[in-house]
Amino acid sequence: MRRLWTSVIGVIAVAAIVIGINLFADARLANTHVDLTQNRIYTLSPGTKKVLSELKEPITLRLFYSRQLGATVPVYGSYADHVREVLQNYAALSNGKIKLEFYDPEPFSDTEDRAMAYGLQGVPLDQGGVQVWFGLAGTNLEDDERTIPFFQPERERFLEYDLTKLVYELSNPKRPVIGVMSSLPLDGDPRTLMMTRGQGPQGQPYAASMLLRQTNQVRTIATDAQVIPPDVQVLLVAEARDLSDATLYAIDQFVMRGGRLMVMVDPWSEALAATQSQGGMPPTDTHSDLKKLFDAWGIRFDPTKVVGDLTGAWRVRGTGERPQAVSYVPWFNIRDGLNHDDPATADLQQVTVASAGFLQKAPDAKIDFTPLLSSDDQSAVIGVDQVKTPDPAKLLAGFKPEGGPRVIAARVHGVLKSAFTGPPPEPAGKTRPADFPAYKAQTDQPANMVVVADSDILADRFWVRIADFFGQQTATPFSDNGPFVANLVGTLAGGDALIGLRARGDTNRPFVLVNEMQAQAEARFRQTEQALQAHLDEVEKQLRSLRSGGDDKKADAVITPEQRAAIDAARKDVVDTRQKLRAVQLELNRDISRLRTQLQIFDIVLVPAVLSLVAIGLGVVRRRRRARARA
Repeated sequence: MRRLWTSVIGVIAVAAIVIGINLFADARLANTHVDLTQNRIYTLSPGTKKVLSELKEPITLRLFYSRQLGATVPVYGSYADHVREVLQNYAALSNGKIKLEFYDPEPFSDTEDRAMAYGLQGVPLDQGGVQVWFGLAGTNLEDDERTIPFFQPERERFLEYDLTKLVYELSNPKRPVIGVMSSLPLDGDPRTLMMTRGQGPQGQPYAASMLLRQTNQVRTIATDAQVIPPDVQVLLVAEARDLSDATLYAIDQFVMRGGRLMVMVDPWSEALAATQSQGGMPPTDTHSDLKKLFDAWGIRFDPTKVVGDLTGAWRVRGTGERPQAVSYVPWFNIRDGLNHDDPATADLQQVTVASAGFLQKAPDAKIDFTPLLSSDDQSAVIGVDQVKTPDPAKLLAGFKPEGGPRVIAARVHGVLKSAFTGPPPEPAGKTRPADFPAYKAQTDQPANMVVVADSDILADRFWVRIADFFGQQTATPFSDNGPFVANLVGTLAGGDALIGLRARGDTNRPFVLVNEMQAQAEARFRQTEQALQAHLDEVEKQLRSLRSGGDDKKADAVITPEQRAAIDAARKDVVDTRQKLRAVQLELNRDISRLRTQLQIFDIVLVPAVLSLVAIGLGVVRRRRRARARA
């Protein structure tokens, strides 16, 4: 009896200890976790932690997720668990500033109406019209709203970027100020518009400029400016030609003070070449360059060279008495050369460039140089003189791909030194502004900028088709040039926190060994399958010929006994060949099925059996120890 009470008290004590440990862990270790995944998909980046720690006002995040979606399509169920866990991690690190709400919108419910009111996207699950939801709506105290209409599994690698961007925009609801310095008529050319009124889209604002104004406050900066206004967060210098040292100094010091810069230079601007000059003559030089700044920052750009690319080259009308369509290699679409690990270019499908140059990192430069756009391996360098008055057929005939790919756009990150030793002399006839900032020799923190060796990305003709629809100009994109510029400016405006975020892994882990075995099996059996299929086709052809008596055009030919025997043999051959084909197809999956069975046995039987044996062994050892103690 005494032993029984001792056991009961021991069990109660163990239970109390376990409950106490759980209570302590829930109170003190709720935010502690260990991420053992290969790509550390549950570990937030320093940029995200900085955004969360600097939140000043509460933010409410509402996740609308239909459980029926996960039950029907399991991949969405696992993704929803991932989203929920990441959101809980955000809330835990926000010092109480982020409030989470989770909803399961039932069909025709108030919750579904609320999801629709936020602008989330419902997706039909079946032909019955039932919609399911998987989106996020965020609000702040000022009732500003930001949403992710529907979480796509294909974008799971950018989940942290999308969530951090949403939180950042809610905590900074004012639209960022973007300064634009350009020699191009980005906001339209009134003079050209008056000359071509009613004759097309000439003189209208660039579609890329209008897209940029949708989400930003855009301010025009003169090409002779001596100071960049301090409230400008991102400066876009696009085909700004013949800049004086005073303006270069203003750009340089803007970067030294921590401003974000996006530069678009060009060895030959097709847009400027097509712009009517005051004298009526076409320009002989339309290049732009920031050589003095690039040399100091470790960036190489040659304004005398143009990249040509056979892959994606545009088809244009050639010259001569009988002009025919020919590939014009200086104008090409970039698809495979898009960096899909960068949030700004991850979802883009195609960017078109025209007479673009290329960028390189200087050998001794201490900067991070990340390509965003690159030409294909089938690329080469062309002298800029060959594109000023081009002969497409001649260019194609002399084109020899070599040395590709070449970087056309890149992110640059690192501590930069000024290209100047002090303020340059005042420009003739101008005085220095009163708000002229003090000279800085280098950046305090690593600078962030984007450099693009083509300004024609902005030109409408290379990414949209402009049409007049009952007096209204409509733009139909055929390339992603506008979103390319807008996305990059958006990441720069978001600061270091968003720039530092990159693609992460996803929760769907492939069976690498199974995939390798499947590839090996296909390589091993596909040749046999093709040989059998070819033999089957030949036998069926012979069979058709025998049935027609040797004349395929006669359906009622007389068949001799010898032909009948040959037909029977051919039929048997067809049956045997089909059986061999089925055997090959079965053999194709046999190794994979065997591996799957072994994995199931290991998971279901072997692991529990090993644990049971270990438990039994520990019990036997403990009993022997007790027996020895009693003895």
